[in-house]
Amino acid sequence: MDKGYDSDDIRDALLERDIAPVIPSKANRVDPIWHDAQRYKDRNKIERLFNRLKQFRRVATRYEKLAATFLAMVQITAAFQVIR
Repeated sequence: MDKGYDSDDIRDALLERDIAPVIPSKANRVDPIWHDAQRYKDRNKIERLFNRLKQFRRVATRYEKLAATFLAMVQITAAFQVIR
């Protein structure tokens, strides 16, 4: 999540679901909360990959009816993005 989601309520809701929040603190927070910068970078890479995958209309609109063919299309698109 981005700094815009830095609130105690959101952090508490994540912790209740056993999810470790990886949200950097806002600059105006009185007591900055530590976050794992490496996990934040990894999350960002994954989020950017999903955004690039959604640029392919076939993946974004999910034309395939079967889960196996949709997965194959996502894998082909991801491989194309890695090569590119």
